[in-house]
Amino acid sequence: MLRLLSVVALVAGLGLAALPVSQAAPTGPLTPAVIDDYLEAALDSTGLPGLSAVVTHGDRIVHAGGYGHESGGRPVTADTPMRVASLSKSFTATAVMILVDEGRISLDGTVSEQLPGFTTADARGAAVTVRQLLNQTSGLTDPTVDIGRLQEAASLEDYVSRLNTATLASEPGTRFKYCNVNYNLAARLVEVASGLSFGAFLAQRVFEPLGMTRSAVNDQNIAPAEGYNSIFGAWVSRPELPGFLDDSGSGGVITSAADMGKWLISHNGGGRQVLSPAALATTHASSPVDKYAMGWAPEDADPALLVHSGNLFTYTAFQAIDPATGYGFAVFANSAALHDDTYDIVNGLVALSRGQAPAEVGGDRQIFELVLALIAFGAVGLGILGALRSRRWAHRHARRAWWRVALRLTPLALPVMLFAAYPQIISAITGGRTVTWSQLTYFAAPLSITLLLTTAAGASTVALRMIRLRSVRSTG
Repeated sequence: MLRLLSVVALVAGLGLAALPVSQAAPTGPLTPAVIDDYLEAALDSTGLPGLSAVVTHGDRIVHAGGYGHESGGRPVTADTPMRVASLSKSFTATAVMILVDEGRISLDGTVSEQLPGFTTADARGAAVTVRQLLNQTSGLTDPTVDIGRLQEAASLEDYVSRLNTATLASEPGTRFKYCNVNYNLAARLVEVASGLSFGAFLAQRVFEPLGMTRSAVNDQNIAPAEGYNSIFGAWVSRPELPGFLDDSGSGGVITSAADMGKWLISHNGGGRQVLSPAALATTHASSPVDKYAMGWAPEDADPALLVHSGNLFTYTAFQAIDPATGYGFAVFANSAALHDDTYDIVNGLVALSRGQAPAEVGGDRQIFELVLALIAFGAVGLGILGALRSRRWAHRHARRAWWRVALRLTPLALPVMLFAAYPQIISAITGGRTVTWSQLTYFAAPLSITLLLTTAAGASTVALRMIRLRSVRSTG
């Protein structure tokens, strides 16, 4: 009975009673009411603690709004600041291109010629160009730089100096590899070329001209909403992981949905412009070796869209512009989990803008976490059962050779080996990005807890069986 009640409580906690949102295609122009209804339903079906979103068209904001709550129960609004993670890269690319427009940065000149202090342990680093940084084709990758050492940097200047041990994975300009280092180098290049800190340059040359009054790259100036992680359906408020967030060109921007509307309008060619038409087109143009442009990329399933995602450890975000229709979209969530719902919600908004019925959203995270919870629950139960039956097992195997005993115990030891290699396995799955143990306690917490409990159950069963077997044989 207790087991049944536990499972029922778990299912209720995961919010599986909430059905995915399904909405009919709009019969006329996309209106604030249609958008608002869709986002309210999306919040309910995804179970997110809070989200904010904006839709633009031409030179106007169609709708900007906030839904749900942040820490302390405060409601999320269109003006709630959020960390937007790698959406920052489009801001960094724009900052560089402003200076390219002014002739203060050479896009096809080498970084080493324009950035004092930039050296690598690989001679090929001297040939990396600014364009290759922005196109993510420099050859710098997570495995070829010391990420841990870089995260200890106190400034962008210090960050660049710590790349002296870095190597390149490929010849510059020949292969795409997503790496935050490229955009932090670009941010430092902005500082050197402009004489301003990266944050001050964005404030003066991007945020202020566009009227983005709730935007910054330093949480001392704009305090973002505190983020959340889902732990088997329970949203836990947590501070974002430290590691060079402030003034970061790769992921430091803090902004609001209302401000983001002005940004999307500008990048769709409307409203106030901070770039020349040629420079704007360059930021949206794919490189010769990959679809990735400069902080934007054509969407895989819909190449007409230019998009970029953003993922930190307690925040997720997604932006898209549709140059053909003039629509722009951004969705921010003050949470991070095993599934990113912001991507699905933006796709739903895109469908609505085209007069189509959006696909259902929500349920994926809940299902993932339910499956993991059941596995964890089962592992604990099997571990307890293994402990209770360890004496009986030892008597059954008392006369077997040790190698046969070891063979029988090997499957139980597999979770231990899997757990030991856990960060490396996740790193391989994410394309070689560096993953640490501390990071795996955030958005991946349900998976990490499940693996830990499975490992503990297997290890304890093996240990108890060996202890019992040794005791039986010694008294034999």
